[in-house]
Amino acid sequence: MAKYNESNSIIGEGSVFEGKFYISGSLRIDGKFEGEIKTDETLFVGETGKVKTDIQAKEVILSGTLIGDIQADHEVRLTETGRMLGNIVSPSLQLAKGVVIKGSINITGGQKKDSEKIIEESFGGTKEIDKKTVA
Repeated sequence: MAKYNESNSIIGEGSVFEGKFYISGSLRIDGKFEGEIKTDETLFVGETGKVKTDIQAKEVILSGTLIGDIQADHEVRLTETGRMLGNIVSPSLQLAKGVVIKGSINITGGQKKDSEKIIEESFGGTKEIDKKTVA
């Protein structure tokens, strides 16, 4: 896991970047970014960072604002200043008090199998609930 200050690349506060950013290593965004991001390491969005994109990364740490979805291979952490409009798919999620998020969250627990199927199998039944038992 990378630390907050360990980044291969930085989009600094006051900077604006639009386009595709594919990086081998970690990226920190303290400015504004719109486009597409893929990294095999950690994406940090600092408190002043404003990002509008779908993210694919090993780990995402969000302290700023994100409009878009996150697909993380390891973990997503939203700090107390994190704001997000979008969906999260990750094996692990940490939410600090004060986070604001709207979207769906799918925590896979590291399983490769579809989460819905895992939960249905754990329940021991089919997707359809007997309507007689509900009434």
